[in-house]
Amino acid sequence: MSPTAEEIVRVAAHWIDRGIRLDTRTLAAELGISRTTLFRRVGNREDLLGDTLWYMGDRTLKAAQRDWQTKHGSAVRDPDGQLRCLEVMRRYRADIAGNHGFRQFLNDEPAVAIRVLTDPQGRVQPRVMTAHVELLRRDVEDGGFVPVVSLENLSYAIVRLGEAFLYSDVLASRAPDLAAASTLLGALVEGRVTAPEPTVGL
Repeated sequence: MSPTAEEIVRVAAHWIDRGIRLDTRTLAAELGISRTTLFRRVGNREDLLGDTLWYMGDRTLKAAQRDWQTKHGSAVRDPDGQLRCLEVMRRYRADIAGNHGFRQFLNDEPAVAIRVLTDPQGRVQPRVMTAHVELLRRDVEDGGFVPVVSLENLSYAIVRLGEAFLYSDVLASRAPDLAAASTLLGALVEGRVTAPEPTVGL
């Protein structure tokens, strides 16, 4: 049976996860279809990359949510006071940064990767924005925090700032600093920054 668009995306995600360059000719051959059929079902290579990267990101985000549920149930904050949405977002960024296949794709094709990942009209960023709005909305509805701007604007700021840190090695030749990203995003959401305790000399 000829593969569906969803099945093509899953195979493509497996390729990226293993660090294999996504070549549409080779992928079509592996799937037993022509490139024309491949393009008809999933679009061109960048369209396929967009759907594939979102598929991987969505699975990562859902895994972070399941992990919170396992550890803390329906609580909006953990025992240390960390807000659920912020911890889920932190875990999401950490797992993406730690995916070796994704990092290889980013290193091998930086211009393509950034274009696909950050295009506001593309197949990744709008979905990421929507997913972040829903994370924020759930915590607002459960009494976790009171936003000072619309959830859409807050999500936009979170996603764009997160991208700036997550892809900083490509965007600005800086090593990604996910701890700094989490601190700044916490300030955006909760309106405050928790500074480390000062060290008292003896």
